[in-house]
Amino acid sequence: MVTIVLRAIIIYLIVLLIFRIMGKRQIGQMQPFELVLTLIIADLATIPMAEVSVPVLHGIVPLFTLTILHFILTLISKSSTWFSKFISGKPVIVINPKGIDYKAIKMLNLSIDDILAALRNCGYFSIAQVQYAIMETNGKISVLPKAEFSPATNGDLETGAEDSFIPITLINEGKFMEENLKLAGVERSKLEEIIKSKGCKSYKDVLLFSVDQNGQAFLQCKKGEAQSFATSGVVQA
Repeated sequence: MVTIVLRAIIIYLIVLLIFRIMGKRQIGQMQPFELVLTLIIADLATIPMAEVSVPVLHGIVPLFTLTILHFILTLISKSSTWFSKFISGKPVIVINPKGIDYKAIKMLNLSIDDILAALRNCGYFSIAQVQYAIMETNGKISVLPKAEFSPATNGDLETGAEDSFIPITLINEGKFMEENLKLAGVERSKLEEIIKSKGCKSYKDVLLFSVDQNGQAFLQCKKGEAQSFATSGVVQA
C-alpha cells in the first residue's frame, strides 16, 4: 500500500511539473495538438499509478518524451506558418456583413444552433448585431459587433459611431503573411518603408503589423513599444 501511495505522489508531482513547464493555458485555450498531448499524458500517468508491476521509470520516460515533443512542435509552429496551419488550422470567418457563411460552418461541421449559442456566450442574441464572427483555432468564437451595438466609449460619445473593420495582420513575428498581403493588395516594399520610418530596422524585427480598411495601423517591434498611426493607401477599400 505504501508503495502505491509513493508511486502516486511521484507521478502526480511529475505531471504537475510537466503542465507547469507547458504553460498555463486552460483546456478551452489549447490548440488541437496541445489538447491531444494533454490527453495522452493524463492516460500515461494512470498506468504506473495503478499497475505496480510497471516500473515507475517506464511511466516517467514517455511523459518527458511527450513534453519534449510539445516544445519541438511549438517551436516549429512558431517558425513555420504552413506547419502551424497544418497542426492547428486557421481562424475562419463564420459571419460577415452579408450574414452567415454557410460553406464555412459546413466545413467546420457546425450547426446554426452552435453559432447562436456561441454568440449568446459572447453577449449577442441576434446575428443582426454582429459585423463579423470568427471561429478561432482553439474552438472559441470572437465577435466584432456592428457599430451601433458596440459598447459605448468616450470616443463614441464625442464623435459618433463608425463602421467596424477587422484589422488585417500583415506581419506576424517577423514573417510576412502572404495571403493577407494579397487580400489587402499591399506590396512588401511599401510595408518595409513604413516599418523603417517607425523605427524598426527590418520586417524581421516586427512582432506585429496590422492595418484596417480605415487606414489605422498597429505596429510593434520585438524591442520597443506599440504604435498606432494613420496610413493612407495601404489597404484596398
